[in-house]
Amino acid sequence: MAVKPIEGEKKVFVTGNEAVAWAALVAGAEIMYGYPITPQNEIMHYWTRIAPKYGKKFLQTEDEISAGFTCLGGVFSGKKAFTATAGPGNTLMQEPMSMAEMMKVPAVFVICQRGGPSTATVIYSQQETTLTCFGGNGEGLRIVYSTENHQELYDYTIKAFNAAWKYRIPTFVLGDGYQSKMRESLVMYDPEVRGIQMVEPEPIVRKPGVPGVDRKPIHLRNTYNMEDELYEVVMDLVDNYNKMAPEVVEYASFNCDDADVLILAHGIVSRAAQGAVKQLREEGLRVGHFRPITLRPFPHDELKKYASQAKNILIVESAYGQFDKIVKEAIYGVSTPITPYFRPGEGITVEEVVKEAKNLL
Repeated sequence: MAVKPIEGEKKVFVTGNEAVAWAALVAGAEIMYGYPITPQNEIMHYWTRIAPKYGKKFLQTEDEISAGFTCLGGVFSGKKAFTATAGPGNTLMQEPMSMAEMMKVPAVFVICQRGGPSTATVIYSQQETTLTCFGGNGEGLRIVYSTENHQELYDYTIKAFNAAWKYRIPTFVLGDGYQSKMRESLVMYDPEVRGIQMVEPEPIVRKPGVPGVDRKPIHLRNTYNMEDELYEVVMDLVDNYNKMAPEVVEYASFNCDDADVLILAHGIVSRAAQGAVKQLREEGLRVGHFRPITLRPFPHDELKKYASQAKNILIVESAYGQFDKIVKEAIYGVSTPITPYFRPGEGITVEEVVKEAKNLL
């Protein structure tokens, strides 16, 4: 049996799904629970191919609901467990995801977005943004990283395991069908080489000792019968979330300080926005791009600063306003005009973003 999945660093040319599988392995994931669904399937395939070489396990369940709940069960037992899904599987997993929010279960979910609505569309989109950020019957108390390339799929899958276990909160890596299926280069590495200390898991149930004698009892509840009792629990969760947010929130900005037009995009669409900014700046036009990396928690304050300075805001997304809603809530009170460019279920090119930005200049 090999000692380490990755020794040091190495440059590779792989699919996004393969990058996720390797990242979970180097992050110390011990078991994946899953059910097949396009475009997530290859995460399972690669995991079952490489994980047994390092003593790791896999369980295919009868559906996505089972995959979600068995993943939580693995975490309860003290295992670094994760799952991955897409589309209708994301819908079905909202119940275990909600349970993870309420019970502070540090599970990791990888979401490979696909088109919708309904169950048959398997093309690229950003149409699972709302579902991933705010799905379930809760308040959306989650960490959601929106990745733009394969390097980030690798980096943020590793980071997701640390964030989940450090803050005891369900954590999501939000990719998409393009990232899942296409190949591009990235550097895979052993986290230790980069100075990344992985948070060690521990059992949530069946801890050593006698409850009430050797240690404090562990009260795990997911059901509340009294209104005031539920209120107190939820408000405590919200308070903890708000305290955590400044430590977790991430964003990237490109030429935003003097931008007349501020382009907002997340995930893979940010690549088109960055290409557009580069081209427009070369033409002497003052255009910038702001990209939230964490959609939950969202970089409200940072975006407000740049949005207030700009003359126009262009929101670009491969969905019909899901990202737009998050942005407008975040910058409520800012009077800068907002123009949408919504292409649900379609990829967005540099040329399209350049044209839309020039229309606003």
